Amino acid sequence: MPARMGVEEEFHVVDVESGVMVDRAGSILSRLPGKEFTAELHRSVVESNSGVHASLEDLHTDLLRSRRLLDAAAARQGLAVAAAGTVPLGPPRPRGVTADDRYAHMADEYRRLVDEQLICGAQVHVDVPDRDTAVRVMCAVSPWLPVLLALSASSPFWLGSDTGYASWRTMVWQRWPTAGPAGCFESAAEYDATLDELVRSGVISDPGMVYYDVRPSAHLGTLELRISDACPRAETVVLLAGLFRALVTDATARLEDGAAPCACGGGRREWLRTATWRAARSGLEGDLIDPVTRMPAPASAVVRDMVRRLRPALEACGDWQTVRDLAERALADGSAAHRLRRVAHEEDLLACVDLITAETRGGSTLGSSPAPAPSAPSFVSAPLSPTMSPVALRRAARPAARAAGPELTGLAGTVGG
Repeated sequence: MPARMGVEEEFHVVDVESGVMVDRAGSILSRLPGKEFTAELHRSVVESNSGVHASLEDLHTDLLRSRRLLDAAAARQGLAVAAAGTVPLGPPRPRGVTADDRYAHMADEYRRLVDEQLICGAQVHVDVPDRDTAVRVMCAVSPWLPVLLALSASSPFWLGSDTGYASWRTMVWQRWPTAGPAGCFESAAEYDATLDELVRSGVISDPGMVYYDVRPSAHLGTLELRISDACPRAETVVLLAGLFRALVTDATARLEDGAAPCACGGGRREWLRTATWRAARSGLEGDLIDPVTRMPAPASAVVRDMVRRLRPALEACGDWQTVRDLAERALADGSAAHRLRRVAHEEDLLACVDLITAETRGGSTLGSSPAPAPSAPSFVSAPLSPTMSPVALRRAARPAARAAGPELTGLAGTVGG
């Protein structure tokens, strides 16, 4: 039986007319079931929590259902939800955090870090046998996590300007004192002792503030992937889930066969940080640091080598065909950051918001036929909606907003996500 998996997705709330982030998550959540949809640090972000699934197809169906529920609840109020690391147009003024004692403490303690935390990620949980295994697998999978970041990269814009990065969210996120690559630990006891030490230092208030790129869940029997940007396309999230489950499955089997858990150079994290920076900078459109050679290599070669190496684990989970096809589609289409830059060049940043919200709302069919050449992906896009979306309806009526699109950068007092 393949390990089960689940996904947490974060979504920005944007005004349909202006494309600007707004602090109206509460009004959307009031129309949705509480267990599946929750508030986040900022009032401009909504989180969805998938069910637990053994198959990628079931996960895909669940993600599309959640996104459409969110979209329907938002559309009734002139809003839309956007799954991306950042939204191109920032808020017109500083935003407050969600009413919660923990969030209030974070806002007081971390100040500008919280003000500028208007970013969104996608987290994947995979079942593990026990916490000791989770800690040891955490180290074993770490070298491949920057590749997953590159596949997810969706945040090239920040407050109305191009950052030059494919994932600016990563650069914002890594300012937290506990963010970045995880260390290597021999056991859950050693890991938990480290967390206790961090809390006693007073720098963080609880273990939930350990923001490693991958970590054992604090309340579930899972290993949690945290490096990824939120992804406009649900299919990209499915690809990340399939690859991460295969990494966990492969690492678990190797540990059972007696392999050493450390795969990142005797606990050294320097090269992992550089590999993460490279992925955040280039996405799929440049070189990545090859996890095997630790030398630069084209992203397409690194992704294909990763899929090839994971084939036995992917086949064991029943995911080989789906993941191979999704990976080829991702390489053919380019990262979300690349697609957004193309739209910005051809139109403007408001059109980028249109693209993000349309892809968030839409979906594709997961195919099962043999993988075609990259020029002819096997995934056929389904209609985004049987009726015109609010974004489409406003296009003809917003010439003034389009003309002023780039000037909206001046509205933003702070940033975040």
